[in-house]
Amino acid sequence: MISVIIGVMKKLYVDHLAEKKIRRGIQLLDGRDFQNVTGSDELVNLHNSKGQFLGTAYLSNQNKGIGWFLSNQTLDLTKEYFVALFQQARQKRHSYEKSDLTSAYRVFNQDGDNFGGLTIDLYGDYALLSWYNPFVYNLSAVIVDAFQTVYPEIKGGYEKIRFKGLDYESAHLYGQESPDTFTILENGVRYSVFMNDGLMTGIFLDQHEVRDSLVNGLALGKTVLNMFSYTAAFSVAAAMGGASETTSVDLAKRSRELSQAHFDANGLPTDNHRFIVMDVFEYFKYAKRKDLKFDVIVIDPPSFARNKKQTFSVVKDYHKLIAQAVELLNPKGTIIASTNAANMTVEQFKKQLEKGFGSIKHSYIDLKQLPGDFATNPADVSSNYLKVYTIKVNQ
Repeated sequence: MISVIIGVMKKLYVDHLAEKKIRRGIQLLDGRDFQNVTGSDELVNLHNSKGQFLGTAYLSNQNKGIGWFLSNQTLDLTKEYFVALFQQARQKRHSYEKSDLTSAYRVFNQDGDNFGGLTIDLYGDYALLSWYNPFVYNLSAVIVDAFQTVYPEIKGGYEKIRFKGLDYESAHLYGQESPDTFTILENGVRYSVFMNDGLMTGIFLDQHEVRDSLVNGLALGKTVLNMFSYTAAFSVAAAMGGASETTSVDLAKRSRELSQAHFDANGLPTDNHRFIVMDVFEYFKYAKRKDLKFDVIVIDPPSFARNKKQTFSVVKDYHKLIAQAVELLNPKGTIIASTNAANMTVEQFKKQLEKGFGSIKHSYIDLKQLPGDFATNPADVSSNYLKVYTIKVNQ
């Protein structure tokens, strides 16, 4: 068991630059904000170089940063504190809660809801709580208690461990256990999901506005290529939106069975919908040899990937995907270019796209970022990590 210290709070001092960042509203803390301090799984009082109190934070090592600023007040992380946070977050998502067409969405999103290191998603009758560092993980009992107080109607809860150091990734937390797989609704489309199988659930909820655009006109009568398709959720949305055919490409062998499950959930025959297990770059070569063409191409790669032949980084290599996709696009076709790389700004992403298009004429139709349920911290652009451009190619 990882220990967490929440007794007498340690005083820590930050330099002028870190103070400015905190006063600006940025909550994520990193090692450059302190001298010789690492995430130590404790609540701390922060002071500036003159000894003035700045507020309460906690330190704990995680995938990005070493902790989070919480408040300019002294805090006690009681059940009542989390109940108040969850009530405020629930009120913000009132419109999602009242929807008859969507039953899966995010109800708590880190610093967008004023507590970094924790996300909570609803999948129908079940909640999924994700812990991003040991400090939050060790508060799980009080957090779950508070969550059940605010959401008493939720039948059961699961957890995902999104930091290193434990010997499991997923577990049942409380209440009723879900079926191994079950369906949720999103914009009237059914998706097959699972709560307790590694870190994935069968769908990325942050993309529901992009899928909605495919359901509502963008894919009508079109041929669609879905690259890095995972469970082909974009393809199902396109099929429900009247796509004449879809092709879903992913290297993971399990992607075929998971993709089929989404189509089955909607009673969609797959005669015109193909699932191909292949490296995306190899498929680009194959499709070019076969002179395959598509009206819409969806590109949603992982931020970083490595196989035996090459390493792919969104920040450096996204332009290669665009350049190869354009060669497979029908005249007046559309590219949906997506990335969830938090270390890449909108401007940097657009530069990669422009490099990929080169001299080919194109126009940007819209930019989607995180939907409303994925509340963001307006002071920190990295908290709004999702960037999805819809682009009409005028070749």
